[in-house]
Amino acid sequence: SDPEARQIWAYRIPSLLGAMLAAAACAWGARALFDPVVGLFAGGLLGASFLMSTEGFIAKTDAVLAGSVTLALAALARIYAESHDGPPAGRRTRLLFWLGLALSILVKGPIGPMVVGLTLLTLMVADRKAGWIGTLGWGWAPILLLTVVGPWAWAVTVATDGAFWSAAIAGDLAPKLAGNQETHGAPPGFHALLAPLLFFPGSLLIPALLVFAWRERAQPGVRFALAWLIPAWLVFEIAPTKLVHYTLPTYGALAILAAATLRGPIPAAARWVGAVLGAAVGLLLAAVAGYLVHRYGDPSDIPFAAVTAILLALSGVIGAVFMARGGAKIAIVWATALAIAGHGALVAGLAPRLAPLWVSQRAEGVLAKARLLPRQGVAPSPVAVAGYAEPSLVFGLGTATELGDATDAATALSEGRPALVEERQARAFRQAAAAQHLVLHPIGQIQGLDYSTGKRANLTAYAPQPSATPPTPPDAGP
Repeated sequence: SDPEARQIWAYRIPSLLGAMLAAAACAWGARALFDPVVGLFAGGLLGASFLMSTEGFIAKTDAVLAGSVTLALAALARIYAESHDGPPAGRRTRLLFWLGLALSILVKGPIGPMVVGLTLLTLMVADRKAGWIGTLGWGWAPILLLTVVGPWAWAVTVATDGAFWSAAIAGDLAPKLAGNQETHGAPPGFHALLAPLLFFPGSLLIPALLVFAWRERAQPGVRFALAWLIPAWLVFEIAPTKLVHYTLPTYGALAILAAATLRGPIPAAARWVGAVLGAAVGLLLAAVAGYLVHRYGDPSDIPFAAVTAILLALSGVIGAVFMARGGAKIAIVWATALAIAGHGALVAGLAPRLAPLWVSQRAEGVLAKARLLPRQGVAPSPVAVAGYAEPSLVFGLGTATELGDATDAATALSEGRPALVEERQARAFRQAAAAQHLVLHPIGQIQGLDYSTGKRANLTAYAPQPSATPPTPPDAGP
C-alpha cells in the first residue's frame, strides 16, 4: 500500500507466523521423540508461553528466528529418533532441517547455526557415536544453503560496499560478546531467574521437568532435548549482553521436557513446588497489571487492568490448585486457557491505553499535527532525532530518520528539517543552536517511558528554522 495508508499490524504478521511455526514444529518434533500427546502439550506450552506469545505480537525478528530454529531442531529430532528405533524420517524431513537452518541465517546470522551446532556436538559426546549425522544430506545441503542465503549475502554486500559485514560483526556482535552492549548487562543466571515468568504458564512444570530430566536423562528423547537446551542456554548466560528474548530459540526444548513430565506421575514435592511457583508468577503478573495502570494510566483504565489482573491471577492459582491435587494435565489446560485470555486482555485492552508507554507514536502525532512528517510532503526530510532511538519512531517518521546527537538536530533545523531532542541532549542542543544563531521554535513535548531501555523519556519537537526573507535590493538610483 501507499506509505500514507500503511498499518503497523501488517508488519507483525511475520512474527505471528514465526510463533505459529515454532509451536507447530515443536509439536511435530516432540511427537517423534515421545508420543502425540506429548507433542500436543509441547506445542501448546511453547505457543502459550508468555515470552513466545509476546514476541508474536511484535514486529521484530525474534519470533521468526525462534520459528526457524525450532523447525530445524524439530526435524533434527525426528532424524535422531529414527536412529533410535523411532518413526522413519525421509528426505523431506532433512530438507526441512536445512531450510529451517537457512532461514535462521537469513534472520539473524550465527544464532541458528550456533544452537544447531551445539546440539549436534553435545549429542556426539553424549552418545559417543555420530553415524546418524552423516545421513543429514551433506552432499546437497551446501547447495541449498548457498541458494537460499547467497543472493541476499551478495545483494547486501554490493549495496553497502561490504560495510554491512563490518557493522554487523564489529559494531553489533563483537560488543555483545565483549561487554554490556546498550546497557543490557546482567550476571550469569539472569535467564534462569526469569524463566518461570517468561515460560508461564509452563512454570507449573519447571520443578517436575528438572526431576524428570535428571531421572530419565538416558532416554533418547530426553537426551536430545537436553542437548538442545543446556549448551545454548549456557552460552546466553555467559554472554555479557543479555536481553530477555535471547534464550527463546531454546524454549522448544523446555516445552518438550515439560510436556514429557505429563506421561507419568509427578513426585509430590515437584508438584507442590510447581504449584507454589505457578501461583506466585500468576499473582506477580496480576500485580504488574495493577502497577502499570497506577504508574501510566488513569481511573478510566482500571476496569481493563482489573480484568487482566483477575485472569492472570486465576491462571496461576487455579493451575496451582489442580497441580497440588495431582491433576497436572488439567492444571496445564486451565492455566493455559486463562493465561491466553489474560495476556490478550493485557495486549489488546490495557496496554494500548497506557499513553506514556507509546512515546514514539505520540511524537509522530505531534509532528503530523504540525504538518512536519516527511511523508506529508511539506517539510524536507529526514527528521533528526537526538538522544532517543526507539525502533517504532523510525517506523513512524520514515526509514531515512537521522538518529544522531545534539549537533545533528541543530544542523537539521538550520537546513529546514524538523528535529526531536531528548532532555539529556537538551543542553548540548541549545549550545549547538546558539552557535548557529538559530531561533528555536518548540511545537510540543512528549513525556513517557522508553520501554526499549527502561529509562524515562522527555522529547521536545522543534519546527525547522524559517527561511530567511531575501533582502530588498537597494534602489539603483537614476
